[in-house]
Amino acid sequence: MLDRYAIRLLRPALQAGARALARLGLHADHATWIGFGIGVAAAVAIARQQFVAGLGLLLVSRLFDGLDGALARLRTPTDRGAFLDITLDFLFYASIPLAFALADPAANALAAAVLLAAFIGTGSSFLAYAALAAQRGQKSVAYPTKGLYYLGGLTEATETLACFVLMCLWPQHFAAFAFGFAALCTLTIITRLWAGWRGLSP
Repeated sequence: MLDRYAIRLLRPALQAGARALARLGLHADHATWIGFGIGVAAAVAIARQQFVAGLGLLLVSRLFDGLDGALARLRTPTDRGAFLDITLDFLFYASIPLAFALADPAANALAAAVLLAAFIGTGSSFLAYAALAAQRGQKSVAYPTKGLYYLGGLTEATETLACFVLMCLWPQHFAAFAFGFAALCTLTIITRLWAGWRGLSP
């Protein structure tokens, strides 16, 4: 829901950062892998109950996730890059609830499992629509620079990141945040099912 506004707000800074990285010889795929590696480090820190370090690493990881797209647009975006970006993004998103479950299994495991199930719903509906929209030649008006058809929803990347930040700041309330965000993800799944039913009608 908030991604289009976040992208618009951050675009000048990301473009400047991308130009600086390009002068150092970095390509979009490099930034994608760097961001994912830092994201894995964030998950490891959280699993070890180092929540402040995990938060810092998480934010740096998402910075690189924004920079890879800006780097790609400095040259020519590729299907391989879009595939790599979305795949590693989803793996990163899954790693954070798993990390909280490992940090305190008794308190967090059930909530983490519910949130991961909700993530499967939002991710599968997103990717299924993107694949079929590509076959039909549909283009996203709201997100024209994305490598895949970007079907929005109530819980997009910005909202997910905000939830992860809250979890790191108040890890003792992880279960409440996870159950609450899973409920919001359920609403996203419902709206995407409706959008898919309408947008892919014969």
